[in-house]
Amino acid sequence: MSEKKWKTAITQIKPNQVRLRGYRIDELMGRVTFAQAIFLALKSELPSPQVGRLLDAMLVSSIDHGVTPPSVLAARTAVSTGAQLNAAIAVGVLSINRHHGGAIFDCMGILQEGLQRAAEGSKSLATVAGDLIAEYQTEKRRIAGLGHRIHSTDPRTDRLFSLAEELEMAGNGVAMIRALQYALSSTGKNLPINVDGAIAALLVDLDMPRELANAFFIMARVPGLVAHIHEERMRERPMRHIHPTDHEYDGPEPRSL
Repeated sequence: MSEKKWKTAITQIKPNQVRLRGYRIDELMGRVTFAQAIFLALKSELPSPQVGRLLDAMLVSSIDHGVTPPSVLAARTAVSTGAQLNAAIAVGVLSINRHHGGAIFDCMGILQEGLQRAAEGSKSLATVAGDLIAEYQTEKRRIAGLGHRIHSTDPRTDRLFSLAEELEMAGNGVAMIRALQYALSSTGKNLPINVDGAIAALLVDLDMPRELANAFFIMARVPGLVAHIHEERMRERPMRHIHPTDHEYDGPEPRSL
């Protein structure tokens, strides 16, 4: 093999044939969901129907959160200047970083550290959670995955956890973040588990690499960014000053499935 030749284990392309992790794409089409295909691409195996359903819910949970997130404001500003769709999407995605969308990565690290401490020290999750909360408060550090600037109870978290329990997918990750929330509430700070914390806990339970944590936020948010970019181009004048909070919703009235 020459020094320039390299290998990939993801997709194989042959005449009239496209295989993802060994499976023909045309055979997957209509038989697996997009979320299941994502799992296959990342983990090299098809997930169970239960895992696929949970992944679908996780992606839906973060598809959009209004016009105030930095990624949306950045994408709308970009398209307002005349940027093309791909450039505006890129601007939005590039705004997803340590302080916006990065909480899933940070929270996974806390949960994994807590679970490791519990396993190595033969301690209960409650004890480990109390220790972690005390350490973070002493160091004046924030626990990623807890608290929300708008929601006192994040409805997306409640739904994800109830679905995980229904599918029997809730494991130590969910138990660890619940222990952290309880330990923090014991100090007088009653903060909700936000959707980033819920996703982090479920990714831990799905044994997903922490390095891919923020990818799930990005994959979920791209459709929402596209919707905002298209609306900005169709409804607003170019080069406008986009106020981050002075806006009014005029979409469909509340409706149910």
